[in-house]
Amino acid sequence: MRPLEGIRILDFTHVLAGPFATRLLGDIGADVVKVNSHRRAAANNAPGSPYYVIWNRNKRALALDMSRDEAKDVARSLANRADVVIDNFSFGVLDRWGVGYEAVNKSNDQVIYIQMSGMGGGGPWSNFVTYAPTIHALSGLTHTTGVPDGGPIGLGFSYNDHQAGLHAAVAILAAIEARRQTGFGQQIDLAQFEVGAAMLGPSLLDYAVNGVNAQPSGNQPPYDQFAPHGCYPCRAAGDDILDERWLAIVCRDESEWQALVKAMDSPSWCTEEIFATAETRCEHAETLNEHIAAFTREKDATMLMYLFQRAGVPAGLVQTGIDLAEHDPQLAGHEFIQFAEEEHPLLGETFIDRLPIYFEKTPCNTYKRSRLLGEDNASVLQDWLGMSAADVQRGEEAGTFK
Repeated sequence: MRPLEGIRILDFTHVLAGPFATRLLGDIGADVVKVNSHRRAAANNAPGSPYYVIWNRNKRALALDMSRDEAKDVARSLANRADVVIDNFSFGVLDRWGVGYEAVNKSNDQVIYIQMSGMGGGGPWSNFVTYAPTIHALSGLTHTTGVPDGGPIGLGFSYNDHQAGLHAAVAILAAIEARRQTGFGQQIDLAQFEVGAAMLGPSLLDYAVNGVNAQPSGNQPPYDQFAPHGCYPCRAAGDDILDERWLAIVCRDESEWQALVKAMDSPSWCTEEIFATAETRCEHAETLNEHIAAFTREKDATMLMYLFQRAGVPAGLVQTGIDLAEHDPQLAGHEFIQFAEEEHPLLGETFIDRLPIYFEKTPCNTYKRSRLLGEDNASVLQDWLGMSAADVQRGEEAGTFK
């Protein structure tokens, strides 16, 4: 039995942030009912999209055309039987459908509602349309993850969506525990923008205390005297840019620096006065990086990683997707990447990345494929509402469950 067996989650989320939260909860046993419709099942919200397939495993799929009053009535009935209702629409969509917290709480005071819009409720920006890159920009992440004098670069993927999903999952678990103690559910307002801003904690503190405005620092840490601290070129596997190989190396203290020096066979430049302390190494980081790059450039990155790790130096190969899926011995040993238990009807054989949490007493090793639009209409409506197969069929024919 998985930890959240018996918890019912009505999931109105889309794209990544919300679906990632409910994927985590589905992985650990919750009955997650993913609501979608033919009107919304497009682009990344389409059941055949690889994006959708990745973030919507271990969920049952219910089709509801929320433009129809009959579908809204069914959604209201489902919410009355749910432990958790979650959405990441713009603020207020569920209220306009008549299935918001204030309406449902009157008949289901145990229900937990979590609304994870871009900006949260209230405030001058509450109606902003957001996406991960805009959240990154507004929260300061894009600015601080650039390189000096290079203009904003950003993160390149939806980092804050994952962080918002993790925050939502923790918030739901906390609300379930609070309900166990108080007997009541509650409403949760999660602002994805504030999740991103919170990740700039040291930068905000630096400004509040010292009046220092954080600037892009590239690979050099702004608040630690770590040197070397960067990614260094190694022998390429071929002539294409995709064949480039890099190694990340960090020395956090003098013992790690001396271990690195010894692993590099103590080159003469290491004895120069400018590399005598962490402070001077940081001051001359550019020169230091040039020397280390000259050492690493014609060597195999994987070999160097093992060499430095044996010496006690934090070093890691800059891995690609192919490395992770086919060559990484740590992930292979934990069977982190594996085939889904069942072929996908549209995509065929697909991979899953297993839950990176290992429960000793209640293992969570079930990975059911993402479902097609409305594929679980009958089972969901029977289990949650006691609806007969004939009633479900009539609803599908009428377009309510579509």
